[in-house]
Amino acid sequence: MINDKAILVGVDGSHASYKATWWAANYAKHAGLTLQIVCAYSLPSYAAVSFDATYTAMGDDNAAHSDAQEILSKAKAIADEQGVEAATLIVTGDPASVFVELSRNYNLIVIGNRGKGGLAERLLGTTSSSLPAYAYCPIVVVPYTDDDGNLMHLNNTITKVAVGSDESKWGLKALDIAADFASIWGAELDVLSAVPNLKGVDGEDDVMKSYEDDLEVRIKPLQESHPNLKINKRIVSGPAVSALTKASYDHDVVVVGSRGRGGFTGLLLGSTSQGLLQHAAGPVYVVPRKYVEAAESRLDTVPSSPAEVPTKSLEEIAGVEEIPVVKAEPEVAKEIEKTIDPDRQ
Repeated sequence: MINDKAILVGVDGSHASYKATWWAANYAKHAGLTLQIVCAYSLPSYAAVSFDATYTAMGDDNAAHSDAQEILSKAKAIADEQGVEAATLIVTGDPASVFVELSRNYNLIVIGNRGKGGLAERLLGTTSSSLPAYAYCPIVVVPYTDDDGNLMHLNNTITKVAVGSDESKWGLKALDIAADFASIWGAELDVLSAVPNLKGVDGEDDVMKSYEDDLEVRIKPLQESHPNLKINKRIVSGPAVSALTKASYDHDVVVVGSRGRGGFTGLLLGSTSQGLLQHAAGPVYVVPRKYVEAAESRLDTVPSSPAEVPTKSLEEIAGVEEIPVVKAEPEVAKEIEKTIDPDRQ
């Protein structure tokens, strides 16, 4: 059953989605959350992307459903390797709209990226329909490789978290969530604030000092609420996307807020030359606009989960079916893990 202590991870048979499953299961185990795995497909387009290549009968829903069950069984085995028992769902139809509705019911949604089309392309494809911009709960996007095609290694333990900080309510919420996330793992938190290039500007030192003072003000409440959290702060000159993309190479997670319209949406998505999600080399934790608005509706309180957003039962969300599957043999999961992360010991 869906509950506010569940993480949802989307799979489509691609190695990128299995990598996201590994991350989601590892986090669920550490945080004491339950895990649900959803496989999404739509006929007749799914066969052209990352579903099982053995599928040949275009438009055959029975074959598609069977493939979805096989994909879920493999993902379930990966979760089991992490010591997490996962429930399974199948989604048919347009996954972008269905995932937005499902996000009302979850603590977190995890999806993989750089999987050559498939689910990631449909959920991250455009600013107008992007799941990270419009979901009701936070989204973690786990890349499969870096820009050079190098496979990304995932650590079992998160030790360094970076967050993009500004004075907007979205930036402040991202800061709060990043501090909580880092505390859960006992990790360091690096707070990055991007400023324009001030070189040659009159009063450069005074302007930079004002930025530093503003950052100090934003961080002070975190230091009081998380006295044991090691917080490092840094002012970076130039585009925020460059600083955060660079941070993704030496941090386990990068946290960022999304306004949903303009603002950081361009930072997250933008063109292929600008978007953080297209170029990050590690997981990006996105705090969407609707999630922040849910917190605002409760005055000065902060929702710990999307429970403050009106939930919807599975019966109310068209195209969603809860279906039990038998997990694949452990050897299948181990073989997938060797492929998606050869550095795993």
